Amino acid sequence: MGKKAAIIRGDGIGPEIVDSMLKVLKACNTQTELVLCEAGSEQWEKHGGETYIPDATMKILENSDAGFKGPTTTIPKPNSPRSVAVTLRQKFDLYANIRPIKTYKRITPDKTLDFVCFREATEGLYTGIEFKVSDDAAIAIRKITRQGSSRFINSALAWAKKYHMSKMVAITKRNILKVTDGIFWEEVEKAAKANPGISVEELYIDNMTQQLVIKPEQFNGAVLVSTNLFMDIISELASGIIGSIGLVYSANMGDRFAMFEAAHGSAPSFKGLNKVNPTAAILSGAWMVEYLGETHIKDAIFAATDQVINEGKYVTFDIGGSATTTQMTDAIIEIAKQKLQK
Repeated sequence: MGKKAAIIRGDGIGPEIVDSMLKVLKACNTQTELVLCEAGSEQWEKHGGETYIPDATMKILENSDAGFKGPTTTIPKPNSPRSVAVTLRQKFDLYANIRPIKTYKRITPDKTLDFVCFREATEGLYTGIEFKVSDDAAIAIRKITRQGSSRFINSALAWAKKYHMSKMVAITKRNILKVTDGIFWEEVEKAAKANPGISVEELYIDNMTQQLVIKPEQFNGAVLVSTNLFMDIISELASGIIGSIGLVYSANMGDRFAMFEAAHGSAPSFKGLNKVNPTAAILSGAWMVEYLGETHIKDAIFAATDQVINEGKYVTFDIGGSATTTQMTDAIIEIAKQKLQK
């Protein structure tokens, strides 16, 4: 019985880059059944409802082995629905958001980076518990639990072992947030004692942003771990350091389900222009089929993408080229197919 993946095409540039991803997977002869569905603000503005995710889409997700989410727009108004990503992370308990950070020689010849950002994805300020205490003041609650911190940190350590990484960097603001980050750090220390082969360091969030700009190489071979908002910020900064967030692929993983997505947003001003970088979507899709058992396809797509980017002939404007989304996608397909035939 083949595996099934629910594919949300999303808003803005979402449908274009998701189509690129699907085109690559199909050209590589994936045996995963890819089921298209809708979610996001564009369908919500047409159909309304309490959520950006229609019931029909949720049913498809519930009956799938994994999901892929194209970029979706979240309207920043108090009464609009919660974002698609946050909703799905909480619904399927996808507690680890993972963004590998890796440079390409042609784009950043002056530095070589290779580390991974692990973001706790179900707690912190993203629980969305906010209320007004008066007309002029409001409070947001930062919820951190021991159980949530423990399972998340252990998943990051499992990644470190799998990929032979020797260091974990925990990012906190424990000197100020003594109780919430106190619980998080205690769980880091507990997990570190059970895994003596991996060194652990703690950096405060403000210092971390400086260190990442001044000397990012110090984090090579490390798993960076933090709470929801802090790592959202750090992983975006890391994306900038490698040249473009259009290169950064990501996964949201739980114990029984995973959702894959490009790290970037829906960029509505670029919609329909056929000029955005499809890399993040293509690599996220390749990671998805690896998760579903097709490692050979993932390896071919990653190698092909690396080659296309470093050759620089068919790359998009954000990484120094003038190719269209379609041209870059087709260049990746051609090389990936060759690699699969060998």
